[in-house]
Amino acid sequence: MKTGIYYYALVAITVLATSSCSQQKDSWTHFRGNDLDGIAAPGDYPVTWNDSTNIDWKVAVKGRGWSSPVVMNNQVWLTSATPDGRHMFADCYDISSGESVHHVDLFHPEKVYGKHSINSYATPTSAIEEGYVYVHFGRYGTACIDTGTGDLVWKRSDMQCEHIQGPGSSLFLYGNKLIVHMEGTDVQEIYALDKRTGETIWKAERDPEFLEPLLEIGKKAYVTPIVIEVNSRKLLISNGSASCSAYDLETGEEVWYIPQGEDSTISMPVEYGGKVYFFTSFVTPEEGEKYCELLAADPDGTGDISDQVIWRKKFPILQLLTPVIYEGLLYTIDTKGVLYCLDAANGETIWTRKLKGKYNSSPVVAGGNVYVNSIRGETLVFRAGRSFELVAENSLKGEIWATPAFVNGDILMRTSKGLFKIEI
Repeated sequence: MKTGIYYYALVAITVLATSSCSQQKDSWTHFRGNDLDGIAAPGDYPVTWNDSTNIDWKVAVKGRGWSSPVVMNNQVWLTSATPDGRHMFADCYDISSGESVHHVDLFHPEKVYGKHSINSYATPTSAIEEGYVYVHFGRYGTACIDTGTGDLVWKRSDMQCEHIQGPGSSLFLYGNKLIVHMEGTDVQEIYALDKRTGETIWKAERDPEFLEPLLEIGKKAYVTPIVIEVNSRKLLISNGSASCSAYDLETGEEVWYIPQGEDSTISMPVEYGGKVYFFTSFVTPEEGEKYCELLAADPDGTGDISDQVIWRKKFPILQLLTPVIYEGLLYTIDTKGVLYCLDAANGETIWTRKLKGKYNSSPVVAGGNVYVNSIRGETLVFRAGRSFELVAENSLKGEIWATPAFVNGDILMRTSKGLFKIEI
């Protein structure tokens, strides 16, 4: 471990998602926001609501899906599929009224493959930019749609893998590239596509050295990547089943890796203050229960940088949601329903709370509050800080699996019953 690592924040390293959209109040371009960090633009946001209070509008979304809404230029886009997976489509709504703007029928697979009972055929979240939205349904296809006309710009269905339990990795736009993860039991591949044409710029494959010992089912991953800059080099950070790796964004070359784990990973990596944070897949000890770990690492290195892990903390296995870090504090919920506030610098526990129910939607910070959503349709709102201060408990009909979008002081919440626009 490097000396003085806790001062590494002095080094110039920043998350660079679609920076032209960063912190804009009127857009939410990816899973977990414009910078994929779960932090909403500054402003006041609703803290109390129910099915009939502080609801500007609600619409019944066709089909079923767990993808999050993405927003730009007064448009809200979602992907969905029929419950049997025979029809996969994208829908666009006017953010002011909730009225339907576009319905784009995309894929009609002749063969539909199995999925996990808690997954859907439309789980990956789209990515949106000026004039275009990009949608993804795993092995069934990826497409680009003109947001003005609703016309198809391009689509591909040749990127294939054996998902087994269904897809889950969301799309990521950076510069001229659309990053697509295709990780199954047979192949574990990351594509950088030309966003205008859909053609492959580069394709990276996970290192088989770490994957070979795993069971077939454990080789697939559901993660969404981030991009950081280290020493003027842009790195794509992607957390695979058996290792977290950094790839050169321009070439797809693997730059460094941290191996650990024996099974699928779901939670995406997070960057804060010059460190990278990620959950490993589970580890089987000689004695005791399986566990996974939350790691914090210095990302400035090459090859195996396991010695640059700053701290690690044990958690129950199968972490689904992605932590959020705000003002030096990391918030996450484990699979046993325990809410944690950790010091991001050293991993020390500041406080915990035992919650009821399961929380698979990722937390979001907005207006100084942290929002967490249970699969029972409940949203817990608490103040961000070193002591737990409950602000409100809210409920909507249906289940919440999708992470909400926070735009212009409003919340766009997708439940199994539809899409809600929540206002103050």
